[in-house]
Amino acid sequence: MLSEMLNSILSDLNGSSTEIEASAVISTDGLIMASMLPAGMDEDRVAAMSAALLSLGDRTAEELERGSLEQVLIKGDNGYILMTHASNESVLTVLAKPKARLGLIFLDVKRAAANITKLL
Repeated sequence: MLSEMLNSILSDLNGSSTEIEASAVISTDGLIMASMLPAGMDEDRVAAMSAALLSLGDRTAEELERGSLEQVLIKGDNGYILMTHASNESVLTVLAKPKARLGLIFLDVKRAAANITKLL
C-alpha cells in the first residue's frame, strides 16, 4: 500500500516535466522504497549512492556552517542528479536531462518531497 502511494507520487513527478527522466524514494540507510528508474539501471546502486551522498552533504553543510542541507545537485555531461530529504528517514532522487530548467524541477521536487513527508 505505501509503495503504491509512493509510486503514485513518483509517477506524478515524472509526468510533471518531460525534462525529468527518473526518480526514486530511498531510505537514508540506502534501501529503495519506490522507484521509477530506467530499465537496466541498478536500483541498489542508485539507492546506496544517493544515501551516501546526502549523508555527506548533511555533514558538509554542518561542518561548513551552511545550515540545514536542502539538496545535493550533481551536473554531468548527460544531465543532472538532484537529491533532497523527503523526510527524516528518506531521500528523493531525481534524474533530469542536460538542458533541464532547474527552477521548475526544484519546485516540482519540493512538492513531491512534501507529499512523501506526509505519507511517511
